[in-house]
Amino acid sequence: MRKSPVSTAQSELGILWLSLGVRCYLNSYRYAAYGSNLHPDRLRHRVPSAALLGTGFLPDCSLKFHKRGHKDGSGKCNIVTAGAGIYLAVYEILEIERKQLDLCEGVGDGYDYREIELEDFGTCSTYIASPSSIDDSLNPLDWYREYVIRGARYNDFPPEYIAALASIHAVADSDNDRACREWKLVDTLRVENQQRASPDI
Repeated sequence: MRKSPVSTAQSELGILWLSLGVRCYLNSYRYAAYGSNLHPDRLRHRVPSAALLGTGFLPDCSLKFHKRGHKDGSGKCNIVTAGAGIYLAVYEILEIERKQLDLCEGVGDGYDYREIELEDFGTCSTYIASPSSIDDSLNPLDWYREYVIRGARYNDFPPEYIAALASIHAVADSDNDRACREWKLVDTLRVENQQRASPDI
């Protein structure tokens, strides 16, 4: 697992924001992803300013695919109390894009906004399933599970954690158009972090 290369990420953040024509004095916030938004390419498809700061660990909890999707009704990720802990990817995002991410996640329609404390990062925003949206009989769609797995691999999460994700039963999407669209995006995700793979100069 990578630690918190904040100085490198801040540099990435500045380059990314400047490439968007955005001045860096705009307000931003930290977002902790643990599900399908783990991979930076996936998250930037939703909020282009997202810059990866590093990875964190949230103890005494576990990851479940039991939140009912507000669009397709399948199992989505959620954090529940009790467990060996979960790994997260922490991003810096422009405040002006918060509402867009809230909309993508379905805040008020299955997910609720929460703030959590992560070592090295402080207060981070994330999303937790509303009690009424939890159904332990649900399974994730295969492309959704693959988003999570590729994000975990990119962020260099422990092999046993990735293996546990891969062991989760997933089902094929009955909506062929949606499945083709999502798998097309999944296939564009870089499996390896090139910055981590390259030797330091």
